[in-house]
Amino acid sequence: MEYTKLGHTGLDVSRLCIGAMGFGDPAWMHKWVLEEDAARPVIRHAVEAGINFFDTANVYSLGRSEEILGKALKDFANRDEIVLATKVHGKMHDGPNGQGLSRKAIHAELDASLRRLGTEYIDLYIIHRWDYQTPIEETMSALNDAVRAGKVRYLGASAMFAWQLLTASNVADRNGWERFVSMQNHYNLLYREEEREMMPLLRAQGMASTPYSPLAAGRLTRDWADTTKRFETDQIARSKYDSTEATDRAIVEAVGRIAEARGVARVQVALAWLLSRNPVVAPIIGATKTDHIDSALAALDVQLTPEEVAALEAPYVPHGVVGHN
Repeated sequence: MEYTKLGHTGLDVSRLCIGAMGFGDPAWMHKWVLEEDAARPVIRHAVEAGINFFDTANVYSLGRSEEILGKALKDFANRDEIVLATKVHGKMHDGPNGQGLSRKAIHAELDASLRRLGTEYIDLYIIHRWDYQTPIEETMSALNDAVRAGKVRYLGASAMFAWQLLTASNVADRNGWERFVSMQNHYNLLYREEEREMMPLLRAQGMASTPYSPLAAGRLTRDWADTTKRFETDQIARSKYDSTEATDRAIVEAVGRIAEARGVARVQVALAWLLSRNPVVAPIIGATKTDHIDSALAALDVQLTPEEVAALEAPYVPHGVVGHN
C-alpha cells in the first residue's frame, strides 16, 4: 500500500479510501447496500490490504453505516492506525434542528456519531453540504470547538462551490479557528467541472482532494450497454449521468480501448487517471465486494502515458454542475 499526507497536514492516509455508503440497511435509500454480515468481510479485506482511510456519514442508512463500520474496525484494526472520517449535515430526524450545520446540530450529531462509531474521536469531520440557512461563522466556530474539545482531529468539506470553500477558509483564518484540510468533491473522467475553479483553489490552499464517485457509479468499469443492480436502482447516480450519455459514452469507450491494450481492468485505467491529478490524495472507493478492493489496488501500479491521458480527456465536453446542493 502507498501512503501520502492529507494535504498540508502530517496525517498519513492510504492512496485509496473505503467509502461506507454501501454498508447499512437496504431498506434505506439504496437497495444495493450491504447489511452487516456481508459488509464485514469487505472491511476486513481492506484493512488487511493496508488501507487505513475509511469514510462514512451520519446520514448513510440513518446511522447504521457508522455502526457497522465502527464495530468492524474495532474488531479488525488498530484504532491508532486508522483514519476515520464521517460527515454531518443531512436530515437525521423530523422536526426542528434535525439537520444542517447549526451549533446545536453539529454538537448533537457529532456526539451521536461518536457513539455509533464506538470511538472517542473522529480523525476527519466533514460538512456534507453547505448550509444556506446557517451563518458560516457559526458553523466554523462550532467545528473549531469540536477540535479543541478533542472530539475531532481535522476538518473537511464536501460538495460545494469554490467561493463557499474560500469564504469558510477566510472566516477561519480571521478568527484563528481550525480550517478545512480536505475537499471531498465529485470528480471523475465523466465529470470534470471541478477543474475549473475547485481544483486550482485546493492547490493554492494546500488542501487535499478525496473525490467521491471516482468510477461514476460503475459506468467507467464496463461496456456502456452492461447493467448492474446498482445501475438499475440508483436514482441519484442516474440523475448525475444520464443526461450526458451521448458524450460520456466516448470516454467510456476510450477507457475500454486503453484497458484492453494494456491487458488491465477498466477500473485500473480510470483510477490511474484520477490518482495522477493534483491534488487528489485518495479517491473514495465504494467497494461492496473484496474483488472491488483488489481491482482498485492494482491501479496504484498503473502509470498512464501522456498520449493515453490525452485520449481519455479529449472527448469531454462541459457538463451541468451536480452535487453541490
